[in-house]
Amino acid sequence: MSDLLPSWRDTATKSAIVDFVASVTTGDGTLPPDERVAVFDNDGTLWTEKPMPTQLHFIVMRWAAAAAADPSLADRQPYKAAVTNDLAWLGKAIEKHYDGDDSDLHTMIGAILATTAGESVEEYQAAVTGFYRDAKHLTLGRSYAGAVYKPMIELLRFLEANGFTCYIVSGGDRDFMRPMSHDYYGIPPERVVGSAVGLSFDETANEVRYGNAFSFMDDGPEKPVRIWSRVGRRPALAVGNSNGDMQMLGYASGLGMLVHHDDDTGRGDEPYDAGAERALAAASGNDWTIVSVRDDWSQIFPQPQAADA
Repeated sequence: MSDLLPSWRDTATKSAIVDFVASVTTGDGTLPPDERVAVFDNDGTLWTEKPMPTQLHFIVMRWAAAAAADPSLADRQPYKAAVTNDLAWLGKAIEKHYDGDDSDLHTMIGAILATTAGESVEEYQAAVTGFYRDAKHLTLGRSYAGAVYKPMIELLRFLEANGFTCYIVSGGDRDFMRPMSHDYYGIPPERVVGSAVGLSFDETANEVRYGNAFSFMDDGPEKPVRIWSRVGRRPALAVGNSNGDMQMLGYASGLGMLVHHDDDTGRGDEPYDAGAERALAAASGNDWTIVSVRDDWSQIFPQPQAADA
């Protein structure tokens, strides 16, 4: 059934995937279907995260709108970065987080919480759905549906054809991913595990609303905790791309895979190691399989749709 992986070159990486799946479906280590659980990070693993994560694009638009409504915000970060289109400041804040410095991230989190405080979950879902409908990737110039990694979508289908249940386990906002997870990845919203803002029920309006603090950040050591609390099983396979995925890869009982963004051939996925240095250094010692975007994938993105051509 490896013909379900047409965008994967015939390399040792593809062989590792096919051999692992064979071992848990027909070999001595056969797992019953209910134990065939696979977990995937989202940004940088299932779709591109450069020049900024998709959710950050959405948030930046909201910050710019907030600064337009209240000009006093325009000189404060991160609103200043949104108004001046300073992608470098925003990108550095994410990279600093992966290096263990959350000073700028805390500034961003405060502003993120301010954009949703008191908003109903349905209002937020409608805003996110509209963003996915209208927004274009900042450098590819196509809808975000066309910024998914074609080989990873094929991997999802290959695993499902072999009895696996696939989950998204991301540091991104759970409710930002849910409106697109089925259409983009074929993963239903109930199998999306991500960071979450605290919720409360407004009895007067009969609405569930967002609070002013995070309930949890689904990153690093929190990922295995969330996997267990939501799935109730240790995954057999885990795929990530950054330092924040290391504990999730280590938690997998079978195959751990790390996507390495090393493609320098101009195919649209820029090469970078920032935010993944520790994970890459630890890969060999943990027997994680490194997926080379340059060497293992013959095609990165789906063919452009008519609306994006």
